Amino acid sequence: MDWRRRITVDPEVMGGRPCIRGMRFPVAALLQLLKHQTPEEILEDYPYLEREDLEAALDFAAYLAEGREVVL
Repeated sequence: MDWRRRITVDPEVMGGRPCIRGMRFPVAALLQLLKHQTPEEILEDYPYLEREDLEAALDFAAYLAEGREVVL
C-alpha cells in the first residue's frame, strides 16, 4: 500500500500536520495510540478509522525514519 493515498497534508487542516485521509486526526496521534493499544482496540474506539489507516501511519513513520524528505 502507498501511504500517500491515506496520509494528507493540508495547511487548512491541523495547521498542515500530516493527517489521516484529510480528517482532523494527526498521524502522530495515531502512532501514539499504537504504542498503547492493539489495532483492534483502536478500530473499536475510532470507528471512522480503517486498518489501512494504521498501516499507512506505520509506513509513513518508517519512511521518515529512513531520513527521507517528504515530497507532497
